[in-house]
Formats: sequence, C-alpha cells, structure tokens
Amino acid sequence: MTATPRENLAALRQAMKKHGLDAFVIPSADPHLSEYLPEHWQARRDLSGFTGSVGTLAVTADDAGVWVDSRYWEQAEHQLAGTGIGLQKSGQVAPYTEWLAANLPEGATVGVPADMLSLTGKRALEQALAAKNIRVAHPETLLDEVWANRPAMPSETVYIHHPDYVSESAAEKLARVRAAMKEQGADYHLVSSLDDIAWITNLRGNDVPYNPVFLSFLLIGADTAVLFADHSRFNADSAAALKAAGIEARAYAEAAAALAALQGSLLVEPGKTAVSTLAKLSKSVNLIENINPSTLFKSMKSDADIAHIREAMAQDGAALCGFFAEFEQKLAAGERVTEVDVDTMLLKHRSQRPGFISPSFGTIAGFNANAAMAHYSATQESHSVIEGDGMLLIDSGGQYWGGTTDITRVVPVGRPSEAQKRDYTLVLKAHIALDETVFPENIAGPMIDAVCRKPLWQAQCDYGHGTGHGVGYFLNVHEGPQLIACAAVPNPNHAMKKGMVTSIEPGLYRPGKWGIRIENLAANMPVEHPAETEFGKFLYFETLTLCPIDTRLMLPELMSDEEIRWVNDYHAQVRSRLAPLTEGAAKGWLIERTEPLTRG
Repeated sequence: MTATPRENLAALRQAMKKHGLDAFVIPSADPHLSEYLPEHWQARRDLSGFTGSVGTLAVTADDAGVWVDSRYWEQAEHQLAGTGIGLQKSGQVAPYTEWLAANLPEGATVGVPADMLSLTGKRALEQALAAKNIRVAHPETLLDEVWANRPAMPSETVYIHHPDYVSESAAEKLARVRAAMKEQGADYHLVSSLDDIAWITNLRGNDVPYNPVFLSFLLIGADTAVLFADHSRFNADSAAALKAAGIEARAYAEAAAALAALQGSLLVEPGKTAVSTLAKLSKSVNLIENINPSTLFKSMKSDADIAHIREAMAQDGAALCGFFAEFEQKLAAGERVTEVDVDTMLLKHRSQRPGFISPSFGTIAGFNANAAMAHYSATQESHSVIEGDGMLLIDSGGQYWGGTTDITRVVPVGRPSEAQKRDYTLVLKAHIALDETVFPENIAGPMIDAVCRKPLWQAQCDYGHGTGHGVGYFLNVHEGPQLIACAAVPNPNHAMKKGMVTSIEPGLYRPGKWGIRIENLAANMPVEHPAETEFGKFLYFETLTLCPIDTRLMLPELMSDEEIRWVNDYHAQVRSRLAPLTEGAAKGWLIERTEPLTRG
C-alpha cells in the first residue's frame, strides 16, 4: 500500500533525525537538471502528493512547505490539503532558501540530495544560510530509506534521429562545440543536459516522459568524445552512428571516475550540472563556467529544420481538425465526453499522421474552473464532464520526426457568457500584438514581453506565467536559452536570434471560474526588405502553428480592423495549408472554422 503524504512526512523527519539534519530539501530535479523527470527521481511528487511538474519541498522538524509558481497554486492547494505540508506561493512569499534561514537555528544543517542540486543552486542556498552558519550536507542514502518502492533507473533503447530529418552530422556539431571550447580556453567540456546530448549526437531515447532523450553524460575533448550511457542500450544503427562521429561509449556509472582522472580545464554550465557529478573532480582542474555552447546552437534551427517543422505543424494541424470535428460531433449528439476523453481522442488522431512519434507533454484539458489552473491535469480519478455552458481549454502537442508541436486552443461549449468572450478577445488581442511585432536581432526576449501584455494591462488584467518559451526540434517542448517573460532578468543568453522557435501564449485566469490561453509557435525570421538598416538587422515572427482560433468566442466590436484582418489572414493560411491534408468531417470542420470574421 502506498504511504500517504502525512506518513511520508513522519518517515522523512525520522530519517532527518537519524542523519543529524535540521531540514531536508527535495527539488524537482535529477542529475541532469531536467524539467521532466524519469520516475527514478520523482521524489518530491511521490513523497508530498503534489503532482505538478515543478516545485520544491522543504521540511523541518515542525513545519513543511512546497514552493510552486502561479501555474500550480490551485492544484497544489487541493493536493496538499490535509497533508501537513503548506502551499508556498512563489512570488508572494520568501523563497525556500530565505524561509530556511529564518526558521532554522544558528549552526543548523540542511540536507539536499547532491544529484538533485545544481552548482548554481547550491551556491544560492549556501549564500542564503551563511549569516547563521547553517551547513549544507548531502546524505547519500536518506531518500532510499524513506522512499519505498523507488522506481528503477530507465534503460530504454537509444535510436538515431531519422537521417531524412537531420541537417547537420554529429561530427559537424562536435566541431562547432570544440571551436567554442577553444575560444574559452577549455580542454574539456562536460555536457549534462539530456537534450543537448541528444542534439549533438543526433540520437534519441525514451527515458523521460514526452522528451525523446536518454540518460547520459557527454565529455568532449579537443579530439575525443565519450558518451556515458550503457552499451546495452544502443541498437545497431545508434552504435554505428557513434562510431562514425568518433564518439566512444562507456557505462553511465563510469562518468564519475573519468571526471576524477581529468586534468586541465573543464567547461560546464553551472545551472545544468549537479553537485554529485563534480563531487570527485580534482581541485587542480580549472573550472570554466558558462552556458553550454550546444544550447545556443540547438536553439537556432537551420533553414532545413524550419522546413521540416512547417510540415510537422501541417500534419499536427490536420490531426487537430479531425479531433475537433469528432469532439463537436459527440457533444452535438449528446454523448458523454470528459476531459480525459479529450486526451484519448487527441492521441488517436495524432497517431494517424505521418511522422508522429508521441505526445510532447501531458495534455492539459480543462473545462471552465479547471482551466484556471494553468497546468491542470485531468485523471481517471479526478476530472470533469464537458457539459452545460462555458469554455474548454486544450493545451497539447506532439513529437514528430520533423519537429515538436505545442498548441493551446479554447473552444466554446453550450453558450459561453459575454464576460468569457470578453476575456477571450483580450487574450487574442494580446497574442496578435506580439505576433505582429518586429524586433531587433539579439534583443533579450524578456524585453518584448510587455508588448504582449499591453492589451491585458489596459483592461487591468494579467497572467502569472511567462509569455513564451523555446521549443526543440524533435526534442524537449521547453528549451532555452531564449524566453519571453517579464519576470526574468534579461541577460545575453536571452538574445532572440534567427531560427529560434518560441511559443506565444498569453492567458487570463479567473480562479474558480475559467481560464483562457491562446498559443502558437513562431520562428524568428529575418526581415528582408530591407535586410539591414542603419539600426541593424530586424526579425519578425513567422507563425508555424496551423489550427483555427475559434471565432465564436471573439467580440469583433472590441477588435481593430487590423486585428480582424490578422485573424482572417491567419485562417486563410490555415485553410490553404490544411485542406489538402484533410477530408470528410475534418475538412468540413476546417472550412467552417476558417470562415472570415466580420463585424456583422
């Protein structure tokens, strides 16, 4: 029988006492500082009962809390009720580091698993605790003592990214990384982040839900490269690909010994490298700390990549036409449809499209009040039936050989209210405002966030999440280094460059009532007429996502002529691109939903 969060809390405190700890912290992390985690590192979720993908659990002898951002406040409030673990709303309360400093005595000891804490995270924690001489320790066995039936390490097969969709060989990518290493004076470069490793090697895996990556470390030298991932996981094609790229394969567990023997200078990204990974590194090694060069290279898709992404978007859009046609048909026939059914139906239609591999994240299907939880997840045990009046928010995506998709649409159910339509129109206006923006090449993404929020701010509304995140190429649905978020402090790594694919997803959430988000993916493309002015080069957003935005929820009287023209131009493009890929009910739905919007 699975222990309850309250029972886990008691066991955790008993183990803390045994290990001489005054507090214990469990971040949402693994040795690769991944956003989506293998089951083996889902300790925070399993011990606290809060199932959101991001959060930090901190426990003392007489108090406990989970720190989560605004996307998860409603969800966490429900799931943590009665557990003895409090909800800590990030942005409204002190960070967990300051909370520990305020609540622990002088000279206390805080435990954190070394494989769940980055170098950057440890320094921030130590700095916050320094005034009270609070020590940070890394007990190796504590989690295993309290986490019954901890899942095993994943060991899925590693396979090659289909050659038809690869525009640059692994050897060529390694050459670019080595050139960047040389510029920084690094003899070696350790890559811990799994999507960077998958991109460099042109390999993919299934170790992490929704992300086609595999557990590994990659150590790159001036003329060597070693991939630490167990040999048994490679099939004939992936083993041959490694050999062709000059990459040696060793066991995952051998990475620590290889690093212990290292001499010279080592380039690492401190926010993406776990404390445990460098625990045995010789003090004589000169650590060079900077962003992984591959993170920037990976974000700037080639023209060939963009062409494949356009095709993946078309296939995804055709799948969505089939889904929405079936969904509306079921509702019209009076059939019982739940939020869980939405996920099942989406997977069915996407699975029928060429090149589809898997979903790119867990579908968010929220009806009315459930949509106010930005990252709501319906389950068999807890979901709503889609009936009556209101709006359904669907945020979903797919992994294709030629790209990764992420789209959010909101559709009416029954007779939505005027207030709901007003909010929807405000979000649409915000989306259009950013989509139409022309901006200087290399401007930091956070600096254009306000462009999107302006229509909402003018109505004294806002949303708590970022406006945009980078998206991988048959890789992680969330990738950096770029982002569009007013809460982020701009830095050079946030520069918007040609070929980057970024989401545009403003929202508006009314807790207990409804939630709205309209999301497309867009590529940063160069303005060509003129290609350059005395003020430099400029970029624009090429909309990649192809799916109608429901006009039944729009209030044209709140929209400018230019905004109505944007909707109609977008729908003309959607119809043109998707009509050849659809038939029957799906095509009928597409034609109906792309009829021009008018003021009449």
